[in-house]
Amino acid sequence: MENYDYGTDQDYGTNPAGNKSIKGYQIIIIVLAVILGALSFLYYNQMNTLKKEYAVERDTLTNRLTNLMYEYQDLRSENDTINHYLDIERERADSLLESLTKERNFSRAKIRQYEQELGTLRAVMQTYVQQIDSLNTVNKRLISENVTYREQITTVRARAEMAEERADELSTKLRRGAVIRVRDIAVVALSANDREVSRANRAARLRVDFTLSANEVADPGSKAIYVRITGPDGYVMANSTGAMFEFEGEYRTYSAMREVDYDNNKDLGVSVFYNGTGITAGRYAVEIYIDGYLSGNTEVVLR
Repeated sequence: MENYDYGTDQDYGTNPAGNKSIKGYQIIIIVLAVILGALSFLYYNQMNTLKKEYAVERDTLTNRLTNLMYEYQDLRSENDTINHYLDIERERADSLLESLTKERNFSRAKIRQYEQELGTLRAVMQTYVQQIDSLNTVNKRLISENVTYREQITTVRARAEMAEERADELSTKLRRGAVIRVRDIAVVALSANDREVSRANRAARLRVDFTLSANEVADPGSKAIYVRITGPDGYVMANSTGAMFEFEGEYRTYSAMREVDYDNNKDLGVSVFYNGTGITAGRYAVEIYIDGYLSGNTEVVLR
């Protein structure tokens, strides 16, 4: 009788070693898929976080730039040259805002670039603010002096109507220059031991030297001299908060004061000391008042 081979167990897929190998590969694939999914999830979250941070940075920069543009719009000057350059800076700010609005590839480097440009615009604006304030200060002083002269003329006319003789006397004094005039004004920086120094940052106080001119028409005797020093920042320098004197019906701050015995037949050299703080390099305006009058003024530069 013939023997027939009906096959082995391997032919029917019942090999245990092969089944274990397939299951192992399946487990590895599943683990890799889980890891890939986790990494994708983390990357997605990180990108969303960065997008939110960049959106906040963009909004902050936009607000700062918009506020800066409003400040530029508020700047006005009577000087045509300054107005011309202000228009240029306004166009730069507007162009930067437009570029920021259209920016799509936002990054840390872009943020730093916009912050630097914004800082430059801010610094330039501060420079123009100082220039405009300086011009306004000069204009206000000129206007104040003009008003003062008008008030003096009005006073003289009123007194002339009340007493012609007294008005003639006042007119004569005004024509001959009864005001004590000051000349040769100089500002010297002194160290703590009162030695002259060439640098403002080494100065402990200031000495203002000047000469009272002889004037036979002026009244002799004790004179209170008020020195008013305006620093580079546009503010009057003062030794104390109570340092005030009256000038044309209003109280003003003075920097230093001294009383001298004035002989109207002789020139008199005078030195007045400012012992306060805030001495820095820059341009200083000096005004000297005697008997309710501005007797002299000048500007000096300390290095």
